[in-house]
Amino acid sequence: MTKTEEVNETVNVQVTLRHTNNHQDIEQYARDAVQALDKLFAGILNSHVILDHQNNDFENNKLAEVTVHVPQQVLVAKEAAATYEQAIDSCVDSVGRQLRKYKEKLQAHK
Repeated sequence: MTKTEEVNETVNVQVTLRHTNNHQDIEQYARDAVQALDKLFAGILNSHVILDHQNNDFENNKLAEVTVHVPQQVLVAKEAAATYEQAIDSCVDSVGRQLRKYKEKLQAHK
């Protein structure tokens, strides 16, 4: 199940759910979290959030993967947690750090 929502003219957020049922609230939470990254770096081309439920690990069985495409770079973060919200927050924090580093690198080359 994949849904796409236009944030503005340039940012496209796609959410994919694997091995789970319809979770509208979690999808919206993921979109909102990824949209917040646009404040760190305005050049985000598109992003993809994959939410997965694993049956093999009972404690950290909710997986989130956030992929953000920026010019000449693809930033990826994968996390496992007890809830989807925790996994999404960890991924967004990680991608946020990567975006800051990428932005600093671009500014240093100017």
